[in-house]
Amino acid sequence: MRILVDADACPVKEEIKRAARSAGVPVILVSSYDHMLREEDGVQVVRVDRGKESADLYIVNRLRAGDLVVTQDYGLAALVLARRAYAISERGVVYDADNIEFLLDRRHTSAKVRRGGGRTKGPKKFTAEDRAAFSEKCLKLLHDLQEKL
Repeated sequence: MRILVDADACPVKEEIKRAARSAGVPVILVSSYDHMLREEDGVQVVRVDRGKESADLYIVNRLRAGDLVVTQDYGLAALVLARRAYAISERGVVYDADNIEFLLDRRHTSAKVRRGGGRTKGPKKFTAEDRAAFSEKCLKLLHDLQEKL
């Protein structure tokens, strides 16, 4: 098992590293060349082109069943689930078969509104509570997944 991170705008990189160290799981941070990330013990950094989907494509093409992906992208999360891997958002939402269809539908509906000239709300400001929720849920998910192995 590995943790792959869609790292360009990820606000919980340090929390991911702590959780991974605690669980003894390697981390792969995937980001564009625009971001300067450091490799550390147990943390590999992969740099990809600036293209909109470059990080997503890298992750999907190297994903293995049982891996955990951290992303806020519902489309990537759906692909991860289809590959029998696991996905969690930066706010601690564990993506699964029960919620991914709803999230994708909501994203599609919002895109239609914007294409038609309407406005939609953006994400709420990332808070300390979001960070804490992510840490708690990520550690629990890693623990639960390791028990399955």
